[in-house]
Amino acid sequence: MVVPEPTLDALTIASKAAASMQAENISAVDVAERLGITDAFFFASAPTERQVKSIIDEIEDDLREQLELKPSRREGESESRWVLLDYGHFVIHVQHDEERANYALDRLWSDAPQIELPDTE
Repeated sequence: MVVPEPTLDALTIASKAAASMQAENISAVDVAERLGITDAFFFASAPTERQVKSIIDEIEDDLREQLELKPSRREGESESRWVLLDYGHFVIHVQHDEERANYALDRLWSDAPQIELPDTE
């Protein structure tokens, strides 16, 4: 695995924040050697647009409070079907369940190494 420790710490915070807002199917993959522009992708989903927005807000707030990180870009907020936070070294994707099934990013990146996240059940 190539993902640096600070990125792993941020993904752990994101995972806990997402779980606290009842996000589903939380996972992360190491894309550093395959993509070159970022180290990792984080995925989570929710059944409603309101919940997608709540999850993304919680992740952004926790990363700002705990690590003083701010995303360079936030996209998809207007419809809240797929919201993305770009932190440079990692990218957070929170999708509505239908978008996650339709775009199947998990399947697209299935050959990338999985990043172990804390058990948040």
